[in-house]
Amino acid sequence: MNSDYTIKGRGAQENTPNKFLQHIYETRDDFLEFCRLEGESADNNRTQYIPIFPKTIVNEVKSPDVGMMYSMNTYQGCEHGCVYCYARNTHEYWGYSAGLDFERKILVKRDAPKLLEAKLKSKAWKACTIVLSGNTDCYQPAEHKYKITRECLEVFLKYRHPVGIITKNGLILRDLHLLKELNNYGLIGVNVSVTSLKEETRRILEPRTASIPKRLKTIKVLSENGIPVNAMLAPIIPGINSHEILDLAKTVSENGALSFAFTIVRLNGAIGGIFTDWIHKTMPDRAYKVLNQIKECHGGTLNDSRFGIRSKGEGKIATQIHDMVRLARRNYFKDKKFPALNTELHGRYKTGQLSLF
Repeated sequence: MNSDYTIKGRGAQENTPNKFLQHIYETRDDFLEFCRLEGESADNNRTQYIPIFPKTIVNEVKSPDVGMMYSMNTYQGCEHGCVYCYARNTHEYWGYSAGLDFERKILVKRDAPKLLEAKLKSKAWKACTIVLSGNTDCYQPAEHKYKITRECLEVFLKYRHPVGIITKNGLILRDLHLLKELNNYGLIGVNVSVTSLKEETRRILEPRTASIPKRLKTIKVLSENGIPVNAMLAPIIPGINSHEILDLAKTVSENGALSFAFTIVRLNGAIGGIFTDWIHKTMPDRAYKVLNQIKECHGGTLNDSRFGIRSKGEGKIATQIHDMVRLARRNYFKDKKFPALNTELHGRYKTGQLSLF
């Protein structure tokens, strides 16, 4: 790793242009030199929390490559800073960059619990698992302050509605009491992301996420309390973590995970440029090798949008990855199964209390 030219604590190392905006903000070399001579910082690198007020909170997921029908996001943007994150592109719709803005301008939906409650009380709504979150991590650092995710879990419990969670943050254990109550009714499934077993890799790939030991502890504590856990071994990046598949699967299984899922990294939209800039600055010795192996999985390009292929990849390297995944499932998850969540209770709780008739 080369740390001499990196922005500390961030994944992206630049603000890429927003394709929807006419004007581009550029930090010029003469400005940087002026700051250096004056002993000033050209960028304070601070995180900014911005309140927004959407009219709805539950989103229908129409992509055939995503294993969910509905999702909701309590926050937009994510301070975790995972450099490969597919959600970066969505920040451009809000008028920001998919680069550093995605990590430093966090949009906060304070009305999310109220909007969720209105959705679950709707006569037209039929219970179907809603996933927190389909886009950005619902337990990112902002949750320490705003506690919106916890309030949403309280709504799900009140209306006995199934909910899935995807996170790579140990903060989820703060709400263990709520998760246990939801699990008493078969209403909760948790997906914990574990991308590597090496802390050095984690620190540069996912700079503000929980450490690997903390994530494994999270899987273990949830599992010991009977809460079903699926491990997200994603994305698999050739040349960075692809050699860890068997060790990752074995380790999460030993800590109680009932299943695991994976994707092969794809770098669509602005993410291709962000990742390319990042790897040349942090891993210059293997940058070309990694980029070329990613391209080999996606028909010679970093930018792959083909449904059914984009998350699975193709070619020799992708085939090797799929072979290791099959071996891992056979060796470490043979007699394990992630349960389906309960959708039968919600109809009797639409009014917020158990119907007598």
